Amino acid sequence: MMNTLRTMVVSAAVMLVSSIMTVSAQDEIVIDGSTTVGPIAKAFAEYFMDENEGVNVTVSESGSGNGIKSLINGDCDIGQSSRFMTDGEFAAAVDNGVTPIAHVVALDGIAPVVHPANPVQELSLDELRDIYAGKIRNWREVGGPDREIVAISRDTNSGTYGVWSNVVMRGTDMASHVEYVGSNGAIRSRVKDTKAALGFVGLGFLDRALKGVKVNGVEPTPATTATGEFPIARPLFFFTDGYPELGSTLHRFVNLYQTPTGQQLVEGLGFVPVTHY
Repeated sequence: MMNTLRTMVVSAAVMLVSSIMTVSAQDEIVIDGSTTVGPIAKAFAEYFMDENEGVNVTVSESGSGNGIKSLINGDCDIGQSSRFMTDGEFAAAVDNGVTPIAHVVALDGIAPVVHPANPVQELSLDELRDIYAGKIRNWREVGGPDREIVAISRDTNSGTYGVWSNVVMRGTDMASHVEYVGSNGAIRSRVKDTKAALGFVGLGFLDRALKGVKVNGVEPTPATTATGEFPIARPLFFFTDGYPELGSTLHRFVNLYQTPTGQQLVEGLGFVPVTHY
């Protein structure tokens, strides 16, 4: 009788631990990837954890490429990215038994930015390409002061870099003197402290410390991005392995962007909600 009771107690304890582990796994969401999408994910996480006691959402910002790799390797639940996955990434995911599903959580423009003291108000796509290709080296060539341009780019693993490369550079290599930094925040810091600098950031990183430059006569704003007028724009993604189970914690989090609260959070960060334009 004692042995039977002991067995029942041990079995109950094992079942309890297993139940706790299951709940813990279901109520923990790990996100990694884009520094552009990071503020959205963090805002969503803060709101979601306030509304759902016991749920823990962690957000890392290692870059779009690394976030996608983390999803492929099973190291995160959501790979956040400011670009779409490449064919090679899809192939690697399938080889690893992962089925990537894209969730477009917001739209974003990529704004060329200069120091507020720089008088240049506008650049064309061709001028931007020529600056980063090294054909234009001095601000006076585009209506600015007689000062050498300090061109700052995102690192090549960045989704923002990928979009800039496709839309602005269009197959032209960047010059050897271009500086590379690891985040939107790093570009912001470099440009605000360097009067001759030119960089590019997502709309959510524009503030009084930077001056956004018009491109082809169009100002980089959420409104011009939403209408398609601003020429350097892209969707922002959450990628998951398969579509999350309906009603699950992950499903509710991933679809937060469709709710009025999600839209307000996206808009409050300077990005463009996808659901009410």
